[in-house]
Amino acid sequence: MSDSTWKAFSERVTWDARFHATCEPAERPAPAALASVNDRNANVLVAVAALMDRRVDTGDEDNALSHEVARLDAKLNVLMEIVNRLLLPQSALPPRISLRFNALGVVLPWDGLPPVGESVLVKLHFDVVRALPLELPGIRQPGPMDGKGFVAFEGLSEPVRDEIERLVFRQHRRQVAEARAQSAQG
Repeated sequence: MSDSTWKAFSERVTWDARFHATCEPAERPAPAALASVNDRNANVLVAVAALMDRRVDTGDEDNALSHEVARLDAKLNVLMEIVNRLLLPQSALPPRISLRFNALGVVLPWDGLPPVGESVLVKLHFDVVRALPLELPGIRQPGPMDGKGFVAFEGLSEPVRDEIERLVFRQHRRQVAEARAQSAQG
């Protein structure tokens, strides 16, 4: 699983950013616990996708309905921020680290990672729902030799992998669009 997983990971689109995240040694979850993790992850991914999707404002649609939707969206964003602050204050979050991930695994700083072959649990907190981390069981694998380590995810259900792929793709598409908009302005 080592070299082929790393190669497959490297050939796919990844989300590169700084996230509040941890990678801790952990036992491989039992089947029932893994099913529970997959259920929680599916719920987190649905929430992240819904809260990150921004409606594209065409500018041509200047009607009462679009203004009402924008107003409700703003209210929902404020409520989510209040809930996030109450459930998990900024001070209780793990530090931000640079990482890149997709449905196959994650590359993160080498410091503090367990040795190759050990089971780990990666917890990834998204800013839009920081109180609900994505819990990603995996195995520390050989990977890059640039001061970073690779964790191959293990036991994720197909629906969870599919949702991660969609999320990563949408984020990649968003970053490309923002880069094009900046280059057109500059």
